[in-house]
Amino acid sequence: MKLCRFRTTGDDNKEGESRYGVIREERVYEVASLFEAHAEEGRSWALDDVKLLAPSEPSKIVCVGRNYAEHAAELGSTLPKEPLIFLKPPSAIIAPEDAVVLTPLSDRVDYEGELAVVMRQACRQLKTSDDVRPYMLGYTCLNDVTARDLQKKDVQFTRAKGFDTFCPFGPWIETELDLGAARVETFVNRQRRQSASVGEMMFAVDFLIRWISQVMTLAPGDVISTGTPSGVGPLSVGDVVEVTVSGIGTLRNRVAAAD
Repeated sequence: MKLCRFRTTGDDNKEGESRYGVIREERVYEVASLFEAHAEEGRSWALDDVKLLAPSEPSKIVCVGRNYAEHAAELGSTLPKEPLIFLKPPSAIIAPEDAVVLTPLSDRVDYEGELAVVMRQACRQLKTSDDVRPYMLGYTCLNDVTARDLQKKDVQFTRAKGFDTFCPFGPWIETELDLGAARVETFVNRQRRQSASVGEMMFAVDFLIRWISQVMTLAPGDVISTGTPSGVGPLSVGDVVEVTVSGIGTLRNRVAAAD
């Protein structure tokens, strides 16, 4: 099942309020909530006639660094013995098709395509024997846009990862995904730059959820981004970057200059 947040135009939604929906056969059917039973409310729109928004409104985006060995190698970094986590602020979020705006404070801004997990219900202090599935809403695509030169300069990641527009994610949440068959790929101007199996991750999704819950409470809608494969590289004004996860879909954003 594909779940989304979206906005319509027209007399029924003059304020442009966000709605929740289920996507089926190129139509969006309105539902009351992402997190409860997805009973359709009767109203529907053609998918092409709505504006898809970032599919949840997280209190935090927890990202995992160096979760693919080849990516750690390309950065000249050692492999972590336990998950390396950092936060992106919700103010960095943009929707599918919105613009990643390059900051004048950086001379190199990179794409980082990733598989992300969206939480369904709050969890904390999960044990190794706990089943994580009841806590998960589903999976989506995320681009962990990074000012690479600032990351190296600052050592810690907050500034490099936290600029406005540096967290596109979407286009929707897929509730069922075969992780064993899933691949993460990133294309810039239709040229493939990244490609790896999700199975290459050093720390698997269920392990990450339990491990992070030991550090902080995960709230409904919170996002865990599971790390990027090798092949990261710079973005330029005018580029179109697409993050694709097989079994989910494609997150597409253009790149723009700062005003």
